[in-house]
Amino acid sequence: MAEIKYEVVQRIAVLSQRPRGWERQLNLISWNDGEPKYDIRDWSPDGTRMGKGISLSSEELAILKGILEDLEL
Repeated sequence: MAEIKYEVVQRIAVLSQRPRGWERQLNLISWNDGEPKYDIRDWSPDGTRMGKGISLSSEELAILKGILEDLEL
C-alpha cells in the first residue's frame, strides 16, 4: 500500500473536541503534492493520526456554504 503524503497548509478551525482529545477540524490540506483542498476530519491530540474525512475543492465548499446558508438550523 502506497504511503499517503499530506501537508496541512492552513489550520482554519476546530469544530468539536471528543472526550479523549481528538478534534474535528477544518483545514486546508495538500494531498500527495496536489492542489490544497478544504478538509474536515478528526485528528489525534498530537496531530499524528487522523480519522476518515472529506476533502472539498473551493467550488464544492462554495456550493456547500450556499446550501448551509439556506438551511434553518
